[in-house]
Amino acid sequence: LFDQAKKTSPSIIFIDEIDAVGRQRGTSINTNDEREQTLNQLLVEMDGFDNRQAVVVIGATNRPDGLDQALLRPGRFDRRVTVDRPDWNGRLAILKIHTRNVPLAPDVDLLVIARSTPGMVGADLANLVNEAALLAARRNLDSVTQKSFDEALDKILLGAERPLVLSEEDLKVVAYHEGGHALTGLLSEHADPVTKVTIVPRGQALGVTMSTPLDDRYNYSKEYLLTQIVTALGGRAAEEVVIGRITTGAENDLQRVTALARQMVTRWGMSEKLGTVSFSERGSPFAVGGETGAPTDYSETTAETIDDEVDRIVRSCYARSVDLLKTHRPTLDRIAQELRRNEVIDSRQLQDIMQETGAVIASPQSLPQGIPRVITPPEIAPPLPEMNGTGGEQIA
Repeated sequence: LFDQAKKTSPSIIFIDEIDAVGRQRGTSINTNDEREQTLNQLLVEMDGFDNRQAVVVIGATNRPDGLDQALLRPGRFDRRVTVDRPDWNGRLAILKIHTRNVPLAPDVDLLVIARSTPGMVGADLANLVNEAALLAARRNLDSVTQKSFDEALDKILLGAERPLVLSEEDLKVVAYHEGGHALTGLLSEHADPVTKVTIVPRGQALGVTMSTPLDDRYNYSKEYLLTQIVTALGGRAAEEVVIGRITTGAENDLQRVTALARQMVTRWGMSEKLGTVSFSERGSPFAVGGETGAPTDYSETTAETIDDEVDRIVRSCYARSVDLLKTHRPTLDRIAQELRRNEVIDSRQLQDIMQETGAVIASPQSLPQGIPRVITPPEIAPPLPEMNGTGGEQIA
């Protein structure tokens, strides 16, 4: 490869997923000799360029922290460019490219779609356009409509609708569970706008409450994070307040709030007891052999304090959820009743219910530039900083 590049220079060598061969060499007993030999040869080839040879070597990875340091020294991959998720302007430009050869109906607004897809990258948007075109083709439409895009986005984010016959009791539980999520979001000042609630089973979920930030977020306040926990616990709280017993339906919610509370305590210095201190783990999750059980850099006593603080945050947020739902029980009943009747409630219907029952919406519910709806469920919303990996691709 390198010989051919030198012969045909000026040329570019692009190595995608370079971490597959350039991962850190280390002490793991699972060291792969073949991979290390490949890495060593790559280093030799990169050192063998003459300054007069016009060959550029580019590598791309989603795991820059796991690359061997020898690859990153000056003279090799010494320039790094982070390619992050696009903002709404970037998504709009990408959508224009992917829809150039797609017949669009007059009602399609690419700006609305761009604003409705926070966290999506180019491949996601290309898939969205393709899914919308397939839906339009199945219905023998001459062009792709806005409704086609909305349904395609639902399918991508939530999964396909699945036929599932629930008992009346299960329907009641799911309706109140999702109603609890929606109502706590509507009543919380720092919550994202609630845009849609459904009890139609999709993917592995029996119901979904959807919300999205008014704009792309790059920073998160403590108040916002606590509100995320309050709304995530709204489903479990509604089960306790109305049904009188709890179910397994809150499994994903509990996983999310526990992880978020722990991040607040250990990484972002948001613990009242521990203060502005960050507690990290030694080692890298991308080390050779997939070593993820890295030791901590704090004592057992501190670990117990961290657990106590995580528990305190979750308990206080849960108490807040219960209090909100008890105070606004008539509104919760109306939302659940409407869900059982129509299966889906949009943002305008939610606002009507709030107004009719005398409840005051605390969170902002209008999107910029007249955008009617967006659908990013809390379960699969764009990750908070460093919660789910790097979030972007780095090119060296």
